Amino acid sequence: EEAACDYTIVTGAMLESHLPSIDDFRPQQLEKNESAAVLEFWQCCVSETRVFARVSPMHKRAIVRAYQQIGGHVVAMTGDGVNDAPALKEAEVGIAMGIRGTEVAKEAADIVLLDDDLSSVVLGIEQGRLCSENLRKSIMYTLCSKLPQVLPTFAELIGIPTALTAAQVLLIDIGTDIWTAIAFAWQPAEGDLMLRPPRHPQRDRMVDGSVLGYSYGYIGVLQSVACWGVFFAVMPHMWTLFVQQKHSSEYSAEDSLADYAGMTAYYWTLVLGQVGAAMAATTSRQSTMTRWMPNPWLSLCIVLEIVLAMAVVMWTPLQQLFKTHHLSMFQLVAGSVGFFLISSSEELRKFFLRWKESK
Repeated sequence: EEAACDYTIVTGAMLESHLPSIDDFRPQQLEKNESAAVLEFWQCCVSETRVFARVSPMHKRAIVRAYQQIGGHVVAMTGDGVNDAPALKEAEVGIAMGIRGTEVAKEAADIVLLDDDLSSVVLGIEQGRLCSENLRKSIMYTLCSKLPQVLPTFAELIGIPTALTAAQVLLIDIGTDIWTAIAFAWQPAEGDLMLRPPRHPQRDRMVDGSVLGYSYGYIGVLQSVACWGVFFAVMPHMWTLFVQQKHSSEYSAEDSLADYAGMTAYYWTLVLGQVGAAMAATTSRQSTMTRWMPNPWLSLCIVLEIVLAMAVVMWTPLQQLFKTHHLSMFQLVAGSVGFFLISSSEELRKFFLRWKESK
């Protein structure tokens, strides 16, 4: 406690007498090249100091380096004068004043506050977090369809009839998923966005194990179960073709039409599953029903995605192009099982998270 009081305010004179000779603040280098008192001084500065007074431009740069190399912090530095330029350049985020700041400070900084109001930094942080969060959601959504897209290829190796063609995979990726993924850029912030701890740029990756687990091991599995369930349980002849172990070259005209219908059902179920995945990815904890409607571009993309899928299923020119077949009303409704399975599972998961955090 006494040491904390001694280092609450540190002056430039105190810094000058403890500057490392090689301008390297890594603890192992300080132990090797400097006295124990120098290392202890800078460690106390990083952990206890609240005010640095009467410091020179090089002192400011040294302070930034100490926080980076000893404390392992991501450092933001504000300044408006020429003497702030070295520290602004050294920090991960240099913030200069736009009105009273010098041109040298503005050139050295990463961000310029046009209104010279530091509260604008908070708004900038919120916008940055929102961009990062929406990009993460977009990636999660895009990866969700990859497992049910690739499984039909491996399933053909064991004699399962073709469930999805390469053209249909491209149609999902380029014709629907890409536009919905872009629409996440307009997703508004969740209410607790600024209450979450910041993401460390070195330790916390944008695509980590949780993202891959969510997309491949959770939503992707639910989509695959729904697609294969509709493929075998709802569509006639699919199981028969599998049991007969016929190659596609041995199909009769009736078998080919049945296979086209099965592929269409798989495609339709996957598209509706992606609609459920898009709605689910709009929030991480809050109920989906309260957060996806405020994004009109996402709503528009979902509507267009369904319209395009309906055209591929029902319109003859597109049927011939993508090898699809018209589905009955029952089969169309059955294809929505993926949507309801994902939506209900996500609502239960998010309800459990909110309940757990409230305790």
